Amino acid sequence: MGQKEKLIAKLKSRPKDFTFTEAETLLNYLGYTRSDKGRTSGSRVLFFSDQHRAVLLHKPHPRKELLAYQVKQLLDSLEQEGLI
Repeated sequence: MGQKEKLIAKLKSRPKDFTFTEAETLLNYLGYTRSDKGRTSGSRVLFFSDQHRAVLLHKPHPRKELLAYQVKQLLDSLEQEGLI
């Protein structure tokens, strides 16, 4: 099982320790590109793709893990797009 499959399996289990870095890595594997939306974006990070709807995530700080609702939103978005 490769890293992409491991990240998908981990996301589907809705863990409490899914990090922003892991989400970014998974989105990159799925063809998304990161955009910080300019200087005023703050901690909002937009991931966009030519074939799929954009994903907007809030980069957590000072912790590294996404909150439970963020994991659910990411999972739901990727399932709706048929990516996982």
